[in-house]
Amino acid sequence: MPLINDPKSLAILGGAAALLAAFLWSAAAVIFRKLGENIPPTELNLVKGSLAVSMMIVTTLLLGEKSPNTSTFTLILLALSGVIGIGLGDTAYFESLNKLGTRLALLMGVLSPPMAGLISWGFLGEKLPVISWLGIMITLVGVSWVIMQEQSDHPVKRQMWIGLIFAFIASLSQSIGAVISRYALTSSDISALQTAIIRLLAGIGSLLIVIAFQKGKRFAWLKKSDAVNLTPRKLLGMIALVGFIGTYLAIWLQQVALQLAPAGITQTLLSTSPIFILPIAALRGEKVSWKAVLGVIVSLAGVVLLFSVS
Repeated sequence: MPLINDPKSLAILGGAAALLAAFLWSAAAVIFRKLGENIPPTELNLVKGSLAVSMMIVTTLLLGEKSPNTSTFTLILLALSGVIGIGLGDTAYFESLNKLGTRLALLMGVLSPPMAGLISWGFLGEKLPVISWLGIMITLVGVSWVIMQEQSDHPVKRQMWIGLIFAFIASLSQSIGAVISRYALTSSDISALQTAIIRLLAGIGSLLIVIAFQKGKRFAWLKKSDAVNLTPRKLLGMIALVGFIGTYLAIWLQQVALQLAPAGITQTLLSTSPIFILPIAALRGEKVSWKAVLGVIVSLAGVVLLFSVS
């Protein structure tokens, strides 16, 4: 039970948690980009997810949470959302990071809220007011603006378009996973932490199946320290770090934000990762044009409109 009962103070704390989660996702994206130089996306997703779910299981045991008392149908839906949103979505996201870099890959993630809204409207019958449709249009305009700017500056256009396809698949998969998860949670009292564990376990299971059927050597990066930029021990250390800050801690902060602050405010603040990546990119010596900054601001303005009625 929170020590502060004032709704306004709770909303401020929730907003701060959402902003911190968005910042952690931005920082994690930079590390994932570095890891992607050495580790295939499926294997990176598998190891990251395994470490994160282990942390969550230990946490739920320490908190003394009871086993979820929910229907088999709800568990199946949560597992399906994990396969689609985490197994497929996160793998495609890591591939987009490799092809696009952190800035454009994170910006493409801004498409997830509008996609989720459209999917909820189409399959769950959730009505979207006119202002939400306007927000979707503005978001698309902002993202398109940045894509055109990046295309003119990008040295390898074919690689960029492949990256955009993976980024679109990532956003779509994560949106579908989120909508399925939301549908399952509306008729269940399962905790947020247990929900994350079920989804991660399902995603890990799907990745194990995919990796089992892949050709070539598996986990070669663990065996050849001379063929990669970092030793296997350092790679595992980086995965553990990014799994902690980018999955375990960020998801926990996300759930805290959703608990304390209105959903619309939370979703908007959680979508601000592209803003945080701009100063991070500048500090790393990357060129950040004013057109890219403008495109990010326009895209996020669309997300604000999309959730302004929540």
